[in-house]
Amino acid sequence: MSRLERIGLAAMRRLDPELAHGLALRALTAGLVPLPGPITSPRLRVTLAGLNLPNPLGLAAGMDKNAVALSPLARAGFGFLEVGAVTPRPQPGNPKPRLFRLREDRAVINRFGFNNDGMEAMAARLAARPKGAVIGLNLGANKDSPDRTEDFARVLACCGPHLDFATVNVSSPNTENLRDLQGKAALEALLRSVLEVRDGLARRIPVFVKIAPDLTEADIADIAEVAGQTGIDAIVATNTTLSREGLRSPHAVEAGGLSGAPLFERSTSVLARLFAETGGRIPLVGVGGVGSGAEAYAKIRAGATAVQLYTALVYGGLSLVGEILRDLEALLARDGVSKVAEAVGADL
Repeated sequence: MSRLERIGLAAMRRLDPELAHGLALRALTAGLVPLPGPITSPRLRVTLAGLNLPNPLGLAAGMDKNAVALSPLARAGFGFLEVGAVTPRPQPGNPKPRLFRLREDRAVINRFGFNNDGMEAMAARLAARPKGAVIGLNLGANKDSPDRTEDFARVLACCGPHLDFATVNVSSPNTENLRDLQGKAALEALLRSVLEVRDGLARRIPVFVKIAPDLTEADIADIAEVAGQTGIDAIVATNTTLSREGLRSPHAVEAGGLSGAPLFERSTSVLARLFAETGGRIPLVGVGGVGSGAEAYAKIRAGATAVQLYTALVYGGLSLVGEILRDLEALLARDGVSKVAEAVGADL
């Protein structure tokens, strides 16, 4: 991390977290943040559900909810980007404050509630997306929707022509009863509805489903079965957790989803269980607590074809992307692994 980035991060941490988040996006779009451009090598290149990625490290949904910083983020070194979540109609989300830094835990709690500009604004921005980047969209449902299953399909129909992949988000804890859609029957109906829309697009794109970390082994087995039956292209494991185990920060009492370092073990355990349940037949994306090359490597060895991060950037800045990828490549070389795919599920 450069001295300038260190000073910038220290200044941002003095501000309200949501204000700092907005200013960070503005700094990106204004060209005030040095960006390394694409980071790749023969060892780092991966294929995820048919997508050829320069490296396996992606940006998780939540940082750029409204696709306002696509061009700079495409030059930040990530192998792929996921924006959103987006709902059919714009919605303000939950009342503020709704974002909290847990510095002692290197974590964040959010209860945003799918605040976004809506699918039509998102489609317009995605239509002007930078060339060459792999960009996906996190699909959501409006809080007051009478038919949330239809909402996911509508967003994909509107934005799908401008995407490389889409993720069905049934695991945010901040929209009441959304996680109920992870139940076996509800999830199958939802995924079949979204896949039907996908199959009608002029260009077929892979569809992923993002699940919660707060699942039983039976829940995980059901999700794996539904994924296999519907032909979903990948599973993203995991979203934020409702658990507060082991936290030290006074903000631990806040409601919402917890992300960051404390989520690593829980999310990696779900990932490994999914890999076992699916027999490695469905690609997995590992998310939750990734903040180093070693943690990215651990996710891969637990079954992830690719990984994503977001919260670690709050504490490590965008230079962390290059650091993680350099360390990951060194770890692969140390173990005599010629490409990421050879390490997927190695610990299992």
